[in-house]
Amino acid sequence: MSVGMRRLVQVTVGAIAGLVIAAAVVWWTVEPPPTVVRLTEAVASGPQVGGPFTLTDHTGRTVSEADFAGRFMLIYFGFTYCPDICPTEMQTFAEVMDRLGPLSDRVQPMLITVDPARDTPEHLAGYVSLFHPRLVGLTGTEAQIAQVARAYRVYYAKADVKGPDTYLMDHSAAVYLMGPDGRFVTIFGRGVTADRIAEQIRTRIVGG
Repeated sequence: MSVGMRRLVQVTVGAIAGLVIAAAVVWWTVEPPPTVVRLTEAVASGPQVGGPFTLTDHTGRTVSEADFAGRFMLIYFGFTYCPDICPTEMQTFAEVMDRLGPLSDRVQPMLITVDPARDTPEHLAGYVSLFHPRLVGLTGTEAQIAQVARAYRVYYAKADVKGPDTYLMDHSAAVYLMGPDGRFVTIFGRGVTADRIAEQIRTRIVGG
């Protein structure tokens, strides 16, 4: 079996093992459509999205989901060595925060790495500072990252490995919006604009 075929099988297996909710969630690992996918009644009968985690932020502080209680969490799983998609999404996060204005105090944007071996707190600190002062980078042990990825039904795996420190990461490319109570609200596919995300968050904060 070729490397490309093995990777296709891995992605397929990862997707099947994720959310089995009758097309309520679509996994975007290559070219996702710019749409918003919602979990509605299906959430009640399907797997939970999100949950407790313990990670290390880009300042070296141990944090959990409780540290962000009372705020919406805008979460993206990615890695700092990503050449294009991840920095584009982080720029979108920055634009969302700018568009929300004073309401941005009610939102916590965060990047959870799927590459903890290279994304140390120090490395994350330099990376998140390039985008927005409120952006938090989170890392941890391999086991901690695996646990939070399972909780959010995120697929990730090393790809194009040329050496121990030379590789890319295949991963689900979606943005999660979690409510102030820590519950799943909605998921945004890759390519959704900052205006659309900000509108969705603003509506949930002020109504309308």
